[in-house]
Amino acid sequence: MGADMDRIKALLVTGLGGGYFPIAPGTVGSAVVAAAFFLVVYLSGGDVALVNGVLVGILVFSCVVCVALGNFTERAFGKKDPGQCVIDEWAGQAVALLGAPLSGAELVPTLTVTAIGFFAFRFFDILKPFPARRMEKLPKGWGVLCDDLIAGLYALAIVQLWRIWA
Repeated sequence: MGADMDRIKALLVTGLGGGYFPIAPGTVGSAVVAAAFFLVVYLSGGDVALVNGVLVGILVFSCVVCVALGNFTERAFGKKDPGQCVIDEWAGQAVALLGAPLSGAELVPTLTVTAIGFFAFRFFDILKPFPARRMEKLPKGWGVLCDDLIAGLYALAIVQLWRIWA
């Protein structure tokens, strides 16, 4: 039972296995959420309530998993914020796309806003501007999660500025 439960926990913190990708697992984790956003926007015709509901669901789920399994993650992968743990990228990417401008099911605007949110989040997640780097010092899953939430907020600002200027 214990080994099976550890496999389930690992599956969750690795973003359903995306964290095991050998190159840029954080980017893969972010891409999963960006792809989900794009598909929900496109398939729903830009239903704002549905799109934002899905993003909030991803955000809440990933925050709970990241914090609840912080001790497990450190123990299983042998360090504080291992590259395999990408559930924090799910949370940050969801924040970056919340309230993004939607154009129904129009392909080009949907791709554009998805790309802006994705690349802005990856930029800020890698750069870790103030206070993101300081958040990494928080204990357990909080330190893993909060720097990505800050990066997501910076990216959200870029997406919203694009909304104003576009």
